Amino acid sequence: MIQLDVSIMGQSYKLACKEGEEGALQEAVAYLDGKMCAIRDAGKLKGNDRIAVMAALGVTAELLATKSPDGPLSDMTMSEVKQKIAAMHETLDAALAPQENLF
Repeated sequence: MIQLDVSIMGQSYKLACKEGEEGALQEAVAYLDGKMCAIRDAGKLKGNDRIAVMAALGVTAELLATKSPDGPLSDMTMSEVKQKIAAMHETLDAALAPQENLF
């Protein structure tokens, strides 16, 4: 095992991976960083944890859409998946907004 120093949304992380898999890990980090930065830069979400959840939902939807033609997202276009994720985002905002006032 080796360790790589990576950065996601400006935050440094030390990640372990098998020797020879560094490129794949760096590619995954760059992809996730891009997704999270895009969500952050859209200005609709505050808090890295919420940004991470929305990015994870988006990446998962992409994976499921490509992984199984008969899967749960097979009858949806990527645009429809994004709309569903946006609706989830609005629901999270509504549910978490009162909590943000506590801090």
